[in-house]
Amino acid sequence: MTEHGSGLTPQNLPFAEALWAQFLRDPDSVPEDWRRFFANESNGDGAPMTAGRGPSFKPPGLFSPRGGAETGFSNRVLQDRVDQLVRSYRVRGHMVARLDPLRRAREPQPELEPSFYGLTESDLDRQFSSSTLGRSKALKLRQILKILRNTYCRYIGVQYMHIDDPKVKKWLQTRMESSQNRITLERAQQLRILKKLTDAVVLEEFIQRKYVGAKSFSLEGAETLIPLLDLAISKACDMQVGEVILGMAHRGRLNVLANVVGKSPRFIFREFDDTASDAELFRGRGDVKYHLGYNNEWKSDDGKSVHISLCFNPSHLEFVNPVALGRLRAKIDRFAGHPRGNGLSIIIHGDASFAGEGIVPETLNLSQLPGYTVGGTIHVIVNNQIGFTTGPQEARSGNYATDVAKMLQIPIFHVNGEHPEAVAQVIDLALDFRKEFQRDVVIDMYCYRRRGHNEGDEPAFTHPRMYKTIREKKPVRESYVEYLLELGGISQAEADALAEETRERLEKELSTARSKKFTPPPRRKGGIWAPYKGGKDGTVAETKTGLPKEQLQGLLARLTSLPDDFHPHPKIARMLRQRREMADGERPLDWAAAEALAFASLLVEGTRVRFTGQDCERGTFSHRHAVLHDHEDGHEYRIFRHVADNQAPVEIYNSPLSEAAVLGFEYGYSLDYPDALVLWEAQFGDFVNAAQVIIDQFLVSAEDKWRRLSGLVMLLPHGFEGMGPEHSSARLERFLTLAAEDNIQVMNLTTPASIFHALRRQVVRPWRKPLIIMTPKSLLRHPEATSSLDDLAENGFLKVLDDPASEDAAKVRRILVCTGKVYYDLAERKRELGADDVAILRMEQIYPVPRAELEAAVQRYPGKTEIVWVQEEPENMGAWRFIHYELGGKFFDNSITRNSSASPATGSASAHRLEQEEILRRAFDRED
Repeated sequence: MTEHGSGLTPQNLPFAEALWAQFLRDPDSVPEDWRRFFANESNGDGAPMTAGRGPSFKPPGLFSPRGGAETGFSNRVLQDRVDQLVRSYRVRGHMVARLDPLRRAREPQPELEPSFYGLTESDLDRQFSSSTLGRSKALKLRQILKILRNTYCRYIGVQYMHIDDPKVKKWLQTRMESSQNRITLERAQQLRILKKLTDAVVLEEFIQRKYVGAKSFSLEGAETLIPLLDLAISKACDMQVGEVILGMAHRGRLNVLANVVGKSPRFIFREFDDTASDAELFRGRGDVKYHLGYNNEWKSDDGKSVHISLCFNPSHLEFVNPVALGRLRAKIDRFAGHPRGNGLSIIIHGDASFAGEGIVPETLNLSQLPGYTVGGTIHVIVNNQIGFTTGPQEARSGNYATDVAKMLQIPIFHVNGEHPEAVAQVIDLALDFRKEFQRDVVIDMYCYRRRGHNEGDEPAFTHPRMYKTIREKKPVRESYVEYLLELGGISQAEADALAEETRERLEKELSTARSKKFTPPPRRKGGIWAPYKGGKDGTVAETKTGLPKEQLQGLLARLTSLPDDFHPHPKIARMLRQRREMADGERPLDWAAAEALAFASLLVEGTRVRFTGQDCERGTFSHRHAVLHDHEDGHEYRIFRHVADNQAPVEIYNSPLSEAAVLGFEYGYSLDYPDALVLWEAQFGDFVNAAQVIIDQFLVSAEDKWRRLSGLVMLLPHGFEGMGPEHSSARLERFLTLAAEDNIQVMNLTTPASIFHALRRQVVRPWRKPLIIMTPKSLLRHPEATSSLDDLAENGFLKVLDDPASEDAAKVRRILVCTGKVYYDLAERKRELGADDVAILRMEQIYPVPRAELEAAVQRYPGKTEIVWVQEEPENMGAWRFIHYELGGKFFDNSITRNSSASPATGSASAHRLEQEEILRRAFDRED
């Protein structure tokens, strides 16, 4: 009966009476539990309720339950009320749990009171079945209440009843209710917690004393985070986890670096001192100390170790989340079958950012998707109960900062950070849950921020009452010491000695940091990154990317072979026939065939390929078809998994409708798999706008800030085809604005050979920089946008393409320089006009600017030939302003563009044609 929410209270007795009448008319129409109850339960006289009863019969105890309290039926009614009370504690117990270290009152919850269900004081000593609590013997109601309040209303509050899977709920109930949500710690474990609390507290005090007023974004008020992470990593070691990836924002990062990851405090102090000698070493590069990452081997007390990495992160708080998960996925893939392939991700959030930033639900949505699973992530929210100056009532619409996490079928643990052993219980349970179900877990650790947003901020300006309470609070370490003293597990002298030992160690570290003999450690690049280089483009030689023609023919033929029992769609069958013709040299290669050959050739050479994006399996423009679907029964055939018997792994996944999280994930993957070809494709080029933070804060600046290289490839459909503002431009100009110090590569390709060589070059060449490719739309099937097998077999990537139609260079009086799709419009107009005195050069690579190659191409023509830049984009967009600046004002005599505009393109197809015609007219009009 409890499943239907039909507990028999005075308020819903009319419902029970109506249900009884309905049962007498039509038993099958009544819910099964009530039907069984009405049909089989005895009324105390040994006869079933239905025996000889008429419609006017009312079961004793049902409508006057106290009057028949001694009957079996009345006991059933009371039991039902108790069961509903149990369920209410599971659902709503967290609403009264003592979570806030500042001890602010919470709203009472009537549903957690026995009187809400008609239970009275006299029922507290009545025996009831406790089977719903997983116990075999009857318990008094007051005992049941004690179990429920201890489990759900003490210092841990749990939200898990939103989970649909009854097995998951049962597992959680059994674990929590059997122990009443308490963990039993041995003395050694308690001392370790105290040691970590001491390290955390003393470091913060030390920094505040030695670097008065310096920004450190201290952890004060939330120091329990350090033993939480220590307990988590220690348990992960016991679970044979080989890799731990941490992601977090700036608050508490210095403490985590020193007391969890193991970065020596001397280096942190050196960063505070910011000496002239160090500035010369970095020469203006780098980032502030509370954004830096670190990696180290973490050792447990019993000698076990785990490799731990704290990701670099800018001030955009939560945007590191998908990056961290992508890194872990890469490690899992790289070390599959090896202990290091058993990885764990822990992401530390702020309460305001977890509730407020859209990247959070985007990232959560990845958790159970095949292309992005990492075995479950532990999310730890350091809940300061305040943003910068913004309180919860202004920061979110729900009760909790974690409400967004209820989109997943996972538990959410709220825990009072002032009670370290409650935190220990939660992290122990969270890791066991993750191991059992391979799902995320959220831990919402309530604490407070002792100082302002930074050390120079005055929080009492906006929250005077809150900070009056905080000023009066003792640190959590003192509270825990008092608790241990009461237990007799430690003496005050031992506690004081721990603190003094930490202070002495920090003093020695500071002395070392300030010693004249101190030398900052050299920045070394080793391990999987040892063969790869960053820096300037010119310092790394070009490489041959072509392959023997016979090999290309064999690969292309293999890509057209399907199992005998596979039934392709008729249009797919036609596409495969055309590819076989390409393999036989009877048909030129199109874009999709060249791209497929790039993937296939790398796979057989042992290079992993990972490719994700919205609808990338088929391709937004129906050109790729990397995953085929049987036309009769729908089963899949993934063609790139069948190129060769001993090929490298390949992953091609349609992504969710997300840009920021998915691009961040792939960027993270590229950080730990430099020898793979990692690609992300936007459905339309403009969609990348939604991932701008990932581009700005990670992709283009990570080498400069953190010396982190990436070979990620971004494919962005770009081209003016009259499809409106958003579907025309991939915002080429934004990438060029961000281009400096050869930090990225930007290309706008026009031939299948170019995409083949560019993709292979990205892996074969040891230079690792992000590659942004403006990919075509109309050119995917343009009859002129083709290449031969010889084009793929010979040479390599050509940054500048000369005009194949300008055989007599001496005739040329005007050179049009362009990039991308507009070339084919210009070439067609040139043929129409017979304009042999015009040459059209294409820049396939825009950045790093191919100055030498462009100058060499121009030198083939007469010295005073006019050079004009032509682009489809408005004058203030596209490549023109960047190229004009980079090459100097004297290189080009003129430019032809659309007029400057606030919007990339017109929404009118007719207006588009008029604008395009004007560009072509001006390109060939000598009086322009």
